[in-house]
Amino acid sequence: MSTTLHENTKRDIDVTADDLPLHCPMPSMLLWNAHPRVFLPIEATGSALCPYCGTRYTLKGGPVSGH
Repeated sequence: MSTTLHENTKRDIDVTADDLPLHCPMPSMLLWNAHPRVFLPIEATGSALCPYCGTRYTLKGGPVSGH
């Protein structure tokens, strides 16, 4: 049995500016049991919570200036 966690089993995920615009599920997640894609406004606050699955995303470096 594998002990590797796929990203869609985590509930706290750090993202970078390269991941913007942020959406859940992310491309690296397994999609066989995922919810519809939803874009999350993370730039202004530096964190976002997916309304479907409850995953919390944190933007490394904090909020993006100008948002």
